[in-house]
Amino acid sequence: MASAEVSMEKIGGRTLRVARWRLDMPSDHLPVLFFNGIGANIEAVAPLAEALSDRGFIMFDMPGIGKSPDPVVPYNTATMAWTAAKVLDRFGLEEVDVMGISWGGGLAQHFAIQHPRRTRRLVLVATSAGMLMIPGNPAALTKMANPRRYVDADYMAQHFETLYGGALGDASGKGGHMARLSPPSPRGYMYQLIAMLGWTSAPALPFMKKDTLILMGDEDQIVPLLNGKFLNMLIPNSELVVMEGGGHLFLLSHKDQSVAAIRSFLDPEESPSGRVERKRAA
Repeated sequence: MASAEVSMEKIGGRTLRVARWRLDMPSDHLPVLFFNGIGANIEAVAPLAEALSDRGFIMFDMPGIGKSPDPVVPYNTATMAWTAAKVLDRFGLEEVDVMGISWGGGLAQHFAIQHPRRTRRLVLVATSAGMLMIPGNPAALTKMANPRRYVDADYMAQHFETLYGGALGDASGKGGHMARLSPPSPRGYMYQLIAMLGWTSAPALPFMKKDTLILMGDEDQIVPLLNGKFLNMLIPNSELVVMEGGGHLFLLSHKDQSVAAIRSFLDPEESPSGRVERKRAA
């Protein structure tokens, strides 16, 4: 996070903690607007922002998450997509590439549907179409819904493999990720859960013409691979790349492969093939 500019911003009646990387750096690439997973703070995705070092990157803590103050009233995908657009306005960003992981992948879809003129390309990571998702391992989902994983390090360590798969290997990988997490407030976590109740992108996706990269792990216990295949079927201009052996955190366990796939998709003119191939990534 040392390379990020972080500030508290009053946006659309909410105070949000916003982090920006390299927005003032000359670049041939559009910045990335990133939506995080449920309960996850900015620091959790900082390694990805730093890896995409040739472009700007912007994200914010959801209300009640990280260091953003608690929400006063509940919100939904439409109001938070509108808020995200206001964040872009604050920093003079007209068009971005949009990316989201897990819960944030749903919000990324909604943003692209609600703000098509501000979205060039879309990257969906370990996510689903919302209410119509194919459910994951019940043991993992039960623990995922418990915010104790952010508060109790022993609980997180004990259930890490059930939650995220074993691909991060030994404790050093797990420890690095856990050290970046900070607990959400109970209200913030609850309102994130409520925001997606009854929501699905499925009816709108066949009409969304944005080029879309879908990244999934074939050992994801929380959002099974079938969800990615469903998204790939619904979105006309989509491509599916599967990380073999990847759990829910394959952005960390398969960082090099993930970053390569994202770069190839966002900058096809720089890729030897001109596009991301529809294949399984090792």
